[in-house]
Amino acid sequence: MKERNSRQKLIALAIAAAVLLNIPMLETANKKSLVLGFPLLYFYVFTVWAILIFLLYKLSKK
Repeated sequence: MKERNSRQKLIALAIAAAVLLNIPMLETANKKSLVLGFPLLYFYVFTVWAILIFLLYKLSKK
C-alpha cells in the first residue's frame, strides 16, 4: 500500500512538472522584468526545476 501511494505521488509530480514547464505557463513568465537580477522567465524555470528536484528527492528518500 505504501509503494502504491508513493507511485501515485511520483505520477502527480510528473504531471505537475509537465504542466508547469509547458509553453502556456512559460509564456506567462515571459515578461521583460527582472527578479533578483535575472529575467523572470529564467528565474521561473530554474525555481520550478529546483523545487521539482527537491520534491523528487523527498519522495524517493521515503
